Amino acid sequence: MTRIVSTTTGLYPLPDTAKEELSDLKGNQKEDLIGPDLDDETEAVYDRVRASLIETQADAGLDQVVEGQARWDDMLAHPLAVHEAVETRGIVRYYDNNNFYREPVVTDELTADGDVAAELDDAAAGAFPDVETLFLLDPSLVENPPRAGYDAGEGEDAFSDGIEGEAVTDAIDTLAGAVDAEVVVYPYWGALDEKTHAHVLDADVDALGYDLVSEPDNNVYNVQEYGTTDDVALGLVDGQNTLVESPETVRERVDWFTGSTPSEEYGTVYAVPNTELFYLPENKVEAKLETLANAAHLEVTA
Repeated sequence: MTRIVSTTTGLYPLPDTAKEELSDLKGNQKEDLIGPDLDDETEAVYDRVRASLIETQADAGLDQVVEGQARWDDMLAHPLAVHEAVETRGIVRYYDNNNFYREPVVTDELTADGDVAAELDDAAAGAFPDVETLFLLDPSLVENPPRAGYDAGEGEDAFSDGIEGEAVTDAIDTLAGAVDAEVVVYPYWGALDEKTHAHVLDADVDALGYDLVSEPDNNVYNVQEYGTTDDVALGLVDGQNTLVESPETVRERVDWFTGSTPSEEYGTVYAVPNTELFYLPENKVEAKLETLANAAHLEVTA
């Protein structure tokens, strides 16, 4: 029998009170965004926010909580932006929407700096040490990594050509092999193309994600044609729309997916939002978390 586990992919909105505190401590300009070194007072604000986000998830009844990533000034380039070997420049728009990240320029050798791992350690050692943390990856930068040493003045593209084929598998394997945890690859913004989907499946991950809000048909097609992992993560509530779905609607989406892929037997379905929750007001985030939690434990009657 398939187990449904409610959780999220992280990247929560920063509470308004924390925004005010951090504005006073760091400022509001590009050069004031988070970097490799933060003073103790600023770190203390982020520690309080982390504890609050974990408490919010636990109160909502989620089966697995995440760290929340409140320290991430942008949702894409943070692991690079905080590295000492990376210089961050102007704000760049990405995809075809109003989302932005700071332009990362690699200036020296990239080494493991432990920033993301430290966030997870802080979460595990916080107020809820017994709650499982799920480690998730977004392959956006794997598909289009920044080019080292490029010169904007010469009109060069900040990013290299997207890697393809076995390089996708190898890149994800490198990340997955570095952690002792369940690893779920959840791509935002629709469905992977068929070739990328096939190569991600070759990687050593526990589950692959599918967005059932923005592109349900294309995601189901990928599974029907190429199969998938034994466990899957399904994007079931809209991370960019304030309309709060009902638990019944969420379960219907799970049932539609499993019914549309009858050749697959799923051990675990991770019930998650289809995107990060950064875009939503705090009260809507809390409501959608409760929807996911209630949907996971909804008793379905024939």
